[in-house]
Amino acid sequence: MSKKIIVTDRAPAPVGPYSQAVEANGFLFISGQIAIDPSSGNLVKDSIEAETRQIMKNIKAILEARGLALENIVDTTIFITDIDFFPAVNKVYGEYFKDGSAPARKTVAVRDLPLEARVEIAAIAVIN
Repeated sequence: MSKKIIVTDRAPAPVGPYSQAVEANGFLFISGQIAIDPSSGNLVKDSIEAETRQIMKNIKAILEARGLALENIVDTTIFITDIDFFPAVNKVYGEYFKDGSAPARKTVAVRDLPLEARVEIAAIAVIN
């Protein structure tokens, strides 16, 4: 098995010992993204919707660094710190996947996330 680390400055640098994404065996595994604005390095906390939008921008930037698009995503996992955030996160997330292109997904409520984020999304994309 060979693997390739994917890095872009259009998404936030990792806050720990992990890669933004790893390509292996025809898949791109995108590490969980929180709402860090890569230009400022600050966590976006204006609203749960703003957090979710920043996360999706970060995921999109990582995909584009590999020449992929949101349509390549086949699976996501969403972590939220309060299940009451689900409707708002779901609405924004849905804006990025239209016309039946949504990937498989899991959403789980967790106690805490890094840097006091309220949402984190990880994704797996297929490489055509």
